[in-house]
Formats: sequence, structure tokens, C-alpha cells
Amino acid sequence: MSEALSPEVFRAVCGQADQAARAQESLARANTESKNDLLLAIADALDEHAGDIEAANALDMLEAKESGMDAGKLDRLLFDVPRVAAAAQGVRHVATLPDPVGEIVRGYNLPNGLRLTQSRVPLGVIGMIYEARPNVTVDVASLCLKSGNAAMLRGGHAAERTNAATLGVIAPVLESHGFGAALVQSVDQYGRAGATAMMEARGHIDVLVPRGGAGLIQAVVRNSKVPVIETGAGNVHIYIDKSGDLAKAIPIVLNAKTQRVGVCNAAEKLLIHKDVAADFLPAIAQALAQADVVLQADTISYDIIQGAAIEGIELNHATEEDWDTEYLALKMGVKVVDSLDEAIAHINRHSTGHTESIIAEDYSAIEQFTNRIDSAVVMVNASTRFTDGGVFGFGAELGISTQKMHARGPMGLREMTTTKWIGYGTGQVRA
Repeated sequence: MSEALSPEVFRAVCGQADQAARAQESLARANTESKNDLLLAIADALDEHAGDIEAANALDMLEAKESGMDAGKLDRLLFDVPRVAAAAQGVRHVATLPDPVGEIVRGYNLPNGLRLTQSRVPLGVIGMIYEARPNVTVDVASLCLKSGNAAMLRGGHAAERTNAATLGVIAPVLESHGFGAALVQSVDQYGRAGATAMMEARGHIDVLVPRGGAGLIQAVVRNSKVPVIETGAGNVHIYIDKSGDLAKAIPIVLNAKTQRVGVCNAAEKLLIHKDVAADFLPAIAQALAQADVVLQADTISYDIIQGAAIEGIELNHATEEDWDTEYLALKMGVKVVDSLDEAIAHINRHSTGHTESIIAEDYSAIEQFTNRIDSAVVMVNASTRFTDGGVFGFGAELGISTQKMHARGPMGLREMTTTKWIGYGTGQVRA
């Protein structure tokens, strides 16, 4: 990730970013109707050319399989006709959402008659560095265009053909609607050197958003001179309280762990209160074993599960490293805790700050958990898989922010704007 900066590539990437900034000036002046018409046309073009995108993706998938890419990443990389169609529908949904640009955040008059308003404006040029996630190309393009921003993309080698085919569909639509193709462009042609150049392009790129595994995200956070919105790796926890409805808990845990394993909102750790461990662990372990989930268990959990003699289960002793690992695979860490306090302390120590869930019926336990857990999203008696911009009604998401400044949680259109103050006077001067 931290490849040495190439002066030639740096100049080229800065030149692309400056082109993007010029194109963004025109987009920032566009009205909502024009932006929505553009998005609907992009959605139609994606549907029309879905077969071409799928063909490019098939080549990326073949190369990834031959290189040994794991199942979770292969699932993220897949961008076949149904997924392109889903992405196109996401673009159409973004077109229906309120335009945040120009929204008045607050306004008031000063005692001297000066009228102040704070309104939303685009961020400018948004850079995205992401891995093997071709749907992100469409999501970011639609959100940037609706919110008046330009997008500079580094989508990674694994999805290079897919992303090129997708951008090849979007560019002519931009031009046919009177906007510059530079509004949505890639630096994939420069490989990792392109990502390094983006991190150095302060003054050319306004904000950088990494989206991928923990290694990628931390490399960008540590090395970027451009301001970064940190999206989160997902070391996601589910806690089963002693008051939890165990019949309700099993389908929630199964969904959170197995519906899609290679996504950041998939559950990775399961904590169980000691008072219900003997009843709950054999049942959930059997259900997870039937779904081919490998269990990394602490000593107490291991003994209970082993004693249940579950056929076909793969059960291992957990190490300290397990508690900090985002598996992105059919694997789950399991631990018995003595109390709600211990569960909260363990989660806040080991979580990446993404999403946590509590299964409980006791109001006090729920209130303590939701108030004391230091993560972007907390679910109550629900799957962690709901942490998603589309599910939250954003149409799509730029990413899920785990930091505390500017944006936290799923980032939709409003999170892709900043604000500007305007003072309307009648000749006032400061004494």
C-alpha cells in the first residue's frame, strides 16, 4: 500500500484532480432536477450495458480465483447482471432522495441586524481508495453526483476490468448531459502508485475515504496528507444477555454471521452471559455448525460446546489474537462473560467501533448497553447486517464511518457535504 511516491504519477493524479475540480464547479451550480435526470440516465445505461460489465467482471473473477482469493472477497468482487441491476436501482433511489445542497442548517439575526445563515455545500473532490468492491464504484458515483461532488477512484487491481467497464458506461452519460467526464474518474491505470499519489494530493483532493480491510484503512490513515474520513473494519459483536429470548437470538446470530460473510457488518464475535451459556451455547453451536461456521471458543465455551457432542462441528481454542480479528469468513469467536459490565468492557476494548448488538428483554440492560457501547451503531434484538446506507434509507453509502468527527455510521448524501456561512448585511461595520 505504501509504495514510494512517483513524481510522474503524482503530477498526473494531481492533474486529474484539478480537472475534476473544474468539472465539479459546474456540477455544484446544477439544480436538483438536472442532477436527478443525470442519475436516471446513468441507471438506464447501467441496465443497458449490464452484460458488458458482467463480462469484464468474469475476467476479474477468474483471475481472482486463480490467485487464491478467499470466498468472502470473491463474494464482494462479484458484479454480475443481477448485482448491476441492483446497483442501478440504487442509483434511481438516490435520485428520489432530498438534495442536501443548499439546505439551511440554521440561521438568525445578530443584534446589529446582520443576518447569518449556515447552509450545506459540496465537499468538492472526494477520493475513494477501496478493494475488490465494484458496487462501490456505482454507489460513490451516484452519491457524489447528487451531492455536487466529483469522485476520484482507486478501486484496486482485483476489480480493475470491472471498474473500467462501469466507468466506461458512466462517462458518456455525463458528457451527453453537459457535464465533464472528469467528474467520475479512476487512477487504477497507475496501480498502487496512484493510491500513494492520492494520499499526497493535498490541495487537489479535498477528502479521502478508504474502504476495505483494516490494513488498507490504517495505511491510508497513517500516510495520507489529505484529510481522511476513516471507515471501519468490522470486528462486530453480538451479546446475549441473561434476559435474552434465546429462540429469537439464534436466527439473529445466524443471519448476522452467515448471510454475507465478506462484509463489514457481519458479526465476528459472540458473547454469552454465563447464566444462559449452558442452555444457549449447544443450540447456537449446532446451528452455526450446520452453516459450516468454525468456532474459536474461550475455555468455558469450548467445554460446553464440546460436551454437547455436536456432529460435524469445527471447534478450536481461541487465542488473544482472535478477539481483535475481523475474519470476513465462516468463522466466529465465542466467549462467556460473567456480567453485562464485562461484555461492555470486552467490546469497547476489542471492537473497531462499527456495529454491536444486544439480545435482551431487560430494559435496564438494553439502556446500559446502548448508552455505554462506543460504536457507530448499536442494534437491539436485531441483526448487525442492518447497518447499511441502503437499509437506512440513504439509497447507497460512501462507507460506514467509525470516527467521531464530521460523520459517523453509514455515510449518505448529507455526510458528503460541508457547510458555508453567509452574512447578509446593510452596511454594518464592527466597532
